[in-house]
Amino acid sequence: MRDNPSFGPLLAEGKTKQLYADPIDANLAYLLSKDEITAGDGARRNARVGKARWSTITTANIFGLLNAENIATHFVEQVNDTTLLVRRCTMLPIEHVQRRIATGSYLKRHPQISEGTRFEPVLIETFLKDDARHDPQVWPQELEQMDIATADQLAWMATQGQRVFEILEAAWSSIDVTLVDLKIEFGCDRQGNLLVADVIDNDSWRLWPAGDKNRMLDKQVYRNLTDVTPEDLRSIADRYTLVADLTAKLVDKQLRQNIS
Repeated sequence: MRDNPSFGPLLAEGKTKQLYADPIDANLAYLLSKDEITAGDGARRNARVGKARWSTITTANIFGLLNAENIATHFVEQVNDTTLLVRRCTMLPIEHVQRRIATGSYLKRHPQISEGTRFEPVLIETFLKDDARHDPQVWPQELEQMDIATADQLAWMATQGQRVFEILEAAWSSIDVTLVDLKIEFGCDRQGNLLVADVIDNDSWRLWPAGDKNRMLDKQVYRNLTDVTPEDLRSIADRYTLVADLTAKLVDKQLRQNIS
């Protein structure tokens, strides 16, 4: 592992992370998480020491699980507590959402659907990454018309997105946690290969222990707050720490299964 890497130029910066070029290998980049938690397209923002570490650990563990299942991802290795080494990608401006259980924003768009409705197979939705327009939902034919992705790429993303969800759903189920929904993103590496990219951390999903929404472990706790108090941030920190620890257990279980 490159514990103290040297960074090249800053390639991109978002609300919760930065991406730096690798100064030696143009095919690689360094993904650094920030100690920031946000909601409402950045309208709410709080600093929380430790957030970068929890995000990095969770993402490394989850992408490690996916790599072991032969999912094509950008993840190479965890460098240190806040840094990942990844394959350098041109990101598609799409949020790809898989839903097993109807809840959250889906119910606002589909009020005729009851909360808790289970989707078989997993329901897939796509949203354009555009904070100014609050990430509007888009359909595959629209993405083709906008030259964002080809029909073949969209079909590949749908298939891989479902595989990603089912792999992680099974992993979480093994410790009695329900993966309710999941947001992932895709990018093309410098050879033109589509990869699951960006991060998959506690901001990326809904997790309900034993299927109980009242015990949620994910970022929705933060989204639901009217005001954010220091006590709230401590409670959120406890959840993010727990999720990072649980993802390490998922990796251990997979390793034991592979050995046996």
